Amino acid sequence: MANNFQPKPEHKFTFGLWTVGSSGRDQFATNDPIRNSLSPADLVRLLGEVGAYGVNFHDNDLIPMDATPAEADKIKKEFRKALDETGLVVPMATTNLFSAAIFKDGAFTSNDPKVRAYALQKAMRGMDLGAEFGAKIYVFWGGREGSETDVAKNPLEGLKHFREALNFLGEYSNSQGYGYKFALEAKPNEPRGDIYLPTTGAMLGFIETLDHPEMVGVNPELAHEHMAGLNFMHAVAQAWDAGKLFHIDLNDQNYARFDQDWRFGQQSWKQSFFLVKFLEEVGYNGSRHFDAHAFRTEDYEGVKDFARGCMRSYLIFKEKARLFNEDKEIQALVAESKAEDKSMDKFLGKFSAEKAAELKAFSFDRNAIAGRGLKYEKLDQMLTDLMLGVR
Repeated sequence: MANNFQPKPEHKFTFGLWTVGSSGRDQFATNDPIRNSLSPADLVRLLGEVGAYGVNFHDNDLIPMDATPAEADKIKKEFRKALDETGLVVPMATTNLFSAAIFKDGAFTSNDPKVRAYALQKAMRGMDLGAEFGAKIYVFWGGREGSETDVAKNPLEGLKHFREALNFLGEYSNSQGYGYKFALEAKPNEPRGDIYLPTTGAMLGFIETLDHPEMVGVNPELAHEHMAGLNFMHAVAQAWDAGKLFHIDLNDQNYARFDQDWRFGQQSWKQSFFLVKFLEEVGYNGSRHFDAHAFRTEDYEGVKDFARGCMRSYLIFKEKARLFNEDKEIQALVAESKAEDKSMDKFLGKFSAEKAAELKAFSFDRNAIAGRGLKYEKLDQMLTDLMLGVR
């Protein structure tokens, strides 16, 4: 059975250098590193060993901020060699606009024009670096784009600055022939008290105000939507329906907690099941990117266990979705719950004046309709039995 859940290149499982490269320090950075840092090249080899398809990076995951040109060239040469050795690809890149002290009050939305200009410079250089390794998706996570108090910033000004930055960088990508698709990543809070555009839905609305909305989509993350107490699969479905699901971050998270970034499938079995089922059924063809971290208790063998576990869980949920769809009793209940009634076809769908008039005159038996049991309890328990391996 175990061999049925081995990752293959066609699964497009990717990890960030920052995920498997995490030193294990806690979110408050008060403890010593648990794991010694590995070079980007060694992290690529680790991912090759566990069967990943690709590796993604922030600019400074690969090249330290203060590296000299000679140091940067050496790192890039070693990284390229490791990619060639393992066959891993780089589908996505992004910019770290949140760690350095200069971004303490935002990057693109900072009140200080020098900070905004520096953020644009850093993002352009990051885009150059990503393109050098073949990345076609560029993610923007505005971790510092917000405030702790509304006395500090005008949110309209903040959104204006964010819009101007993305318009500028979109034109830069086009001028360089990079062909990037931008993917905006939402998060409700942490490290800021409140982050602008806190949910995937908010990002989708904002995208339509940009100069080139066709090149901009979203990168929804399970943990971030769960932090807001929302249903992640619903956010993904909305993004897919809008044609904007350019990338996705998979991990796990207790609701309404700090950003835990757990192994995919660790906590939210049903939510993860429905997410995987959705992605596979609609034919999502992008990377399945795991933006998560191994427990802080682990050495690098534990990091490998973590990475293998993320991919294995996805494939288990994929198999469970197949079994769910092929279970005749379950599917009979699903079909029954949809309450197909062809007599209503004449009322539904596209509007016409005749249809509206006929519908207004129709008499419904509300009590009979309301009295029909939907059998969702039975259906949900059947799913539970399937998930727990007793069906």
